[in-house]
Amino acid sequence: MSTISSPRKLIFTISLLLILSALIGAAGCLSEEQNQNPATGTEQPIQAEYAPGEITLLYAEAENKARAGFDAIADIPADKRTFENTFLAFDTIFTDYTDLVHPMLVMGYVHPDPTVREEGMAADEALSVFTTETYARRDLYDALADQLPRTADEKRLRDVIVRRFEKQGLHLDDDQLEEVIRMKNRIAALEAEYNANLNSDNTTLIFSEEELRGLPPSTLAGFGRTETGACIVTTSYPDYIAVMSYADLSETRKRMLAANNAMQGDKNIPLLEEAIQLRQKVGRELGYDTWADYQIDGRMAGDADSVMAFLNDLKDPLREKREAEFATLLSIKQRNEPGAESLDPWDIMYLTEIYKTEEYGYSTDEVKEYFPLDRVLDGLFEIYESLYGIIIEEVDNPVVWHPDVRLFKISDEADGTTIAHLYLDLYPREGKYNHFVIHGLESGRMTEEGYAQPSAVIVGNFNTPQVGKPTLLTIDEVWTLFHEMGHATHNLLTRAPYGILSGFEVEWDFVETPSQAFEEWIYDPAIMESISGHYTDPEQKIPPDLRDRVIASEDFGKGYTYSSLLLGSLQDMIYHTTDGPVDTVLIYRELHEELRGMPAIEGTQQPASFSHLMGGYDAGYYGYLWSKVYAMNIVERFKEDGMTSRTTGMAYRRTVLERGNMADGMVLLTDFLGEEPGIEPLYRFLRIEG
Repeated sequence: MSTISSPRKLIFTISLLLILSALIGAAGCLSEEQNQNPATGTEQPIQAEYAPGEITLLYAEAENKARAGFDAIADIPADKRTFENTFLAFDTIFTDYTDLVHPMLVMGYVHPDPTVREEGMAADEALSVFTTETYARRDLYDALADQLPRTADEKRLRDVIVRRFEKQGLHLDDDQLEEVIRMKNRIAALEAEYNANLNSDNTTLIFSEEELRGLPPSTLAGFGRTETGACIVTTSYPDYIAVMSYADLSETRKRMLAANNAMQGDKNIPLLEEAIQLRQKVGRELGYDTWADYQIDGRMAGDADSVMAFLNDLKDPLREKREAEFATLLSIKQRNEPGAESLDPWDIMYLTEIYKTEEYGYSTDEVKEYFPLDRVLDGLFEIYESLYGIIIEEVDNPVVWHPDVRLFKISDEADGTTIAHLYLDLYPREGKYNHFVIHGLESGRMTEEGYAQPSAVIVGNFNTPQVGKPTLLTIDEVWTLFHEMGHATHNLLTRAPYGILSGFEVEWDFVETPSQAFEEWIYDPAIMESISGHYTDPEQKIPPDLRDRVIASEDFGKGYTYSSLLLGSLQDMIYHTTDGPVDTVLIYRELHEELRGMPAIEGTQQPASFSHLMGGYDAGYYGYLWSKVYAMNIVERFKEDGMTSRTTGMAYRRTVLERGNMADGMVLLTDFLGEEPGIEPLYRFLRIEG
């Protein structure tokens, strides 16, 4: 998810008003001419090509320009300040800066050139540092604080900006504030190094074909080979899932899990633990009991105690569901190992695949033949067009950072106006981020030229197409794509007037709501059929009987899956509510045994690759479970009217997606639902008793 950013100091007087008006007038909406690449005439919402050295120069220009703008605000004489030349100017300068920088930092995760990636990661760190320094500026705060809003929208903007300044520590004396800034900047550096280590990880394992017995021939064909013909397997998402789901040999799966859990352990564990220690100190300096209390203050949950109570309430119901699932899986394991008394962590995905094949009469490999990526995308876009009154078209010959990347234009059906752009970068490659994530690139906002078009990129790692066979998605992968596209609509359909409050710049425990709601669309029978089409004959939909068996199997595994979410949430909260040194691996091992009912694999260093905790989700991972409550309330509302109801879809678009952070999440939800959301839909979804 993209972050927010800001600036610092210069000196002028009355003539600064002219500078500010020019800055406001030049706000970041691309004109039709700017939205074209002059060399090719193709659409180019962002700069997508960078030569080595270019990001370093462009970032410095962006930061210097933003700093000059913020200095100008700070230096306006008190009697000349207005809401326009303070708060509205702040939003304009801030968003101009982030619109330039976000594409640069994304290059740190996706660009094929390692030098450009390194510069992109440096820009990511610099953005965090600049944000911290800006919101700690007393002169800028003083210039803003006395300005009164004239409308409800302006009040929302003022409240959010002022709160960010005040949470930064402006109540501290200068020495204390300087120390907080120093510690936050060090945290940003640790996070950048941690993520750079993961990005550059090239862990591979060598297996013979016999050791990979059970994997589909198409998967084996996709592996690289050594000179002796052995398979070269990486820890990338597609390779990992294939081995853990299909490899018949327990030792093979164990090796894969061990490698995945050991990635960058020696380097990243110390970085994470230092960051946690610094966060503890920052939280205390700012007047909070813990870092978690600091982070959660202002979110929907309110405080760390409320989060812990919510998580602890889920422990027993989820344990009962997981234990019932594990009893079923153990009985399968005992067929080949009669003396087996328990499951191992490397058994779960493999035995679950066997169970679903036997109980529901299908295999994952069989089902995915009906879900080639292009057909799923077409079907997904058709759903969006039906729900939200939009048109999604692929852009021909886009300017992109790699040939695999695709660009889509989103228009409003009512008048044909282009409203947003979406990039898809969905295949693995060396040096690229190896999971799934969405990054905001440009923010939607009102400008003098009209409403600026937001843009975003979904970064993923599906199997690369092979000769004669397109990328085929498992149901889990379809679910992942729908999740990320739920985020995308939140960002791309925004109509919030201010960049700081647009798209998914909402409370962190609300941000996963649209994504987790849209996941559930795939389990509607009509939807699953509509997005399917056999890769050899697109007109051949998934047979109704097979479709119904896939949907019926969906509940099995929720006990384990949501226990794992609970594990990650408690792991994060314990890390960030503990006083003193934190043994991250020990805490993980203890929680693993408690919540998964088995010891973690020997030698695990899982915290070294728990990138959420070094990517903005620190004391925030609970948000997946917290947001799922809201998501299931939304899903139940849609089920009442039909999952493709234009009326309900437009109501959701107008009351939730378009409004961004123009109101608290609870207000948006209540406006859409007609009442405050309750926890019961989550319990019904999990089929547990609260």
